[in-house]
Amino acid sequence: MAQDMPVGKITALYPSLAQVQPALTELSVTLAPFRVPGETVLFSENTACQGFPLVIEGEIKVSRQSDDGRSLELYRVVPGELCLVSSASLFRAQPLSALGITTKPSELLLIQPELFRHWLETPAFRNDVLGLFAERMADLTSLIDAVAFHKLDRRLAAALLGHGQQLNITHQALADELGTVREIVTRLLHRFEREGWVTLGREQIQIHHSAALRALASHLP
Repeated sequence: MAQDMPVGKITALYPSLAQVQPALTELSVTLAPFRVPGETVLFSENTACQGFPLVIEGEIKVSRQSDDGRSLELYRVVPGELCLVSSASLFRAQPLSALGITTKPSELLLIQPELFRHWLETPAFRNDVLGLFAERMADLTSLIDAVAFHKLDRRLAAALLGHGQQLNITHQALADELGTVREIVTRLLHRFEREGWVTLGREQIQIHHSAALRALASHLP
């Protein structure tokens, strides 16, 4: 259900919108917030982006869906925040890459694609959007780490134990043993090295803190 534009509330949440042209006050007749209940699908994967959503109240959960019905949450958008998937779709004029659904009753303002592109000419708004990419990239990197390394650090710790204090083995051989790729094993080994648990050499791993590796490995089921 559409309602009158609460310009002051919107610019309090998104200060850069106080500088855009055409201004929100000029758009109040043609652009109005609307309310939707929780569990409302706002956008879906592989569909055209209908606009850039601004959250005034409520929350949007953005996730990826697999063919077998599983879901992986990427991030959530709350009042004052921006949606990376929507902005990326509009920037590239390509279909959306994720599903957006409200988690609770929400009030939203949908910025039409042409207006969004026009607002990008305002430096303050453009900086907000570009800053969003940096913030969400950090979030997604953490998510990728969590998915890619889930339990693998524990399995790697277990694989290092029981061979004495020095292992003559390559990162590739460890990766083959664990069923993963060398780059992930190398990244985890460097993490262990930063913790002071091991020292890495050419085809060699020196263990300094077996107890720490054993404590990590003990969390395996």
